[in-house]
Amino acid sequence: MIDKKPKVVTIGTFDGVHIGHRKIIKRLVESAQNLGLESAVLTFFPHPRMVLQKELGIQLINTIEERKEIILSTGVDHLCVHPFTKEFSRLTAQEYIEQILVKKLQAKKVIIGYDHRFGRNRNADINDLKAYGKQYGFEVEEISKQDVDQVAVSSTKIRVALEEGDLEKANTYLGSQFLLTGTIVKGKGLGKGLGFPTANLKIEENYKLIPKNGVYVVKSFIDNEEVFGMMNIGYNPTVGGSTKTIETHFFNLNKDLYGKKLSIKMLKRVRDEKKFEGVEQLIDAMKKDQQFSLNYIRQIK
Repeated sequence: MIDKKPKVVTIGTFDGVHIGHRKIIKRLVESAQNLGLESAVLTFFPHPRMVLQKELGIQLINTIEERKEIILSTGVDHLCVHPFTKEFSRLTAQEYIEQILVKKLQAKKVIIGYDHRFGRNRNADINDLKAYGKQYGFEVEEISKQDVDQVAVSSTKIRVALEEGDLEKANTYLGSQFLLTGTIVKGKGLGKGLGFPTANLKIEENYKLIPKNGVYVVKSFIDNEEVFGMMNIGYNPTVGGSTKTIETHFFNLNKDLYGKKLSIKMLKRVRDEKKFEGVEQLIDAMKKDQQFSLNYIRQIK
């Protein structure tokens, strides 16, 4: 429940909460502090494209839980996740302003990009917002094209980078490490048989983007302890796998992880997934992956 105190508000889908989004949120928080008001981020779920264009295949950088966690870690006072439905999309611009921004969020100032559109069929723009601001008593601060272009980052660019396996570019744009969050479930035990026991991560949200198949250096916090490891995303072609799995071999960890919910941060891409001639070659490759990962971890520590 959002309280009735006056607020400075910004609005967006914020997928990935990348460095461009963070810049806007930082401005929001500072503006609220300067005015003695509270700060609020208004976001939507499901993604409008899932509802309006029935893009069932749309892949998002964050699950809604990850998005909430990241936005709340930026220092905003309130996060409002408004359900995006067909009915909601049919609100006129004025109904949306009145019901959501004024009554629900008590907006006294709105900070928004120059290209923001809202209302039924997205037919209202920043000039309409400024006119409603005069009518309903809130100020509008426009983030200029120059300010937006200066960051030159978009959620789409990050999605493409992850799909192409360019984790470095994605993490630079995100301003943090890309996250995979899920539950550890029983796998086939193949890794154990090869001397590399793995934790098999199951992600419930089918809209969550999974990066390009391959081997990655990763880290997680397990029982408040920082643990590093190497993750394989793919089909295990050498041993005749046919289902895509996300398996992590954590270094120096001897714990039963079944049923645990883990957030795993992806630090560095090691190589593509390959089909080796036999199990021996696969084990050799995994030993090299481990050596590469341990060297990388030493560097960053």
